[in-house]
Amino acid sequence: MKSVAVRIAIVLSALSMTFASVQTLRAQADAIPSASPAQPVGQSDEQRGKQLIDEMVKALGGQAWLDRQDETEDGRVASFFQGQPNGLGTLFHADRQFPGPGRPEALRIGFLSWRGMIMPGKKTDVVQIWRDKTGYEITYKGKTTLPKEQVANFYLRRDHSIEVVVRDWIKAPGVMIVAEGTTMVERRMADKVTVLSANNDAVTLELDATTHLPLRSTFRSRNAQFNDWDEDVEEYDDYHTVQDLPTAYTLTRYHNGEMVGQTFLTSVKYNTGLSQDLFNPDLLLKKK
Repeated sequence: MKSVAVRIAIVLSALSMTFASVQTLRAQADAIPSASPAQPVGQSDEQRGKQLIDEMVKALGGQAWLDRQDETEDGRVASFFQGQPNGLGTLFHADRQFPGPGRPEALRIGFLSWRGMIMPGKKTDVVQIWRDKTGYEITYKGKTTLPKEQVANFYLRRDHSIEVVVRDWIKAPGVMIVAEGTTMVERRMADKVTVLSANNDAVTLELDATTHLPLRSTFRSRNAQFNDWDEDVEEYDDYHTVQDLPTAYTLTRYHNGEMVGQTFLTSVKYNTGLSQDLFNPDLLLKKK
């Protein structure tokens, strides 16, 4: 009996020591500051959401970002099918005009190809022009209107872009901006905020918790054919500072969880004073 009592005493002593160790570890863990910034006391989710949007705009360049007139880009775009690359990708040059007084929103994308061995260099055989809710394809032979589904998808993404959310959504009556806590985007901690319009359309932004730059945007839309919901996601990476404006040089698009496209930029310029003729779909290309 004495032996049993001694064993029980030893076990109880060990358990006591283990419990004390756990308590000590918990105390040490509690003393470590959280990597996530604490929400100010008394601040509502709506107030925090508006603060996050303000921080994002400031991080992107503030008033200079809001006042951009135009942008030119060079890079390569790759498409995917069922998550796998569909070809080697296409070189492009893009000219974009942001809306302003006497300046309609417009985009021109020229797809480049190699001339050949005799005449080295690249040429533009096909151009797409997007303006006035319509898309056009231009060659030296003529102009055609792009398919309705392609045009609808383009403007659906455009109407849910970060630029449009900041320029139009947050100023509209009945809009709600709600902080939704923290999340992770490619191993980076992010602050999550949703902008909800009066007609229940929504865009969710995930912002780098340190830099406040956008890492991901997400929106859902009704699929008219199957009467269910589609989810479109765009991720932003490899930021470069161009003319004091942080610019994502890698953009990755997902549709219903599958990667559908990637854009890799090689150069970007802002406010170069683009000619209005660039966005005139009636001006055909010159024959090469």
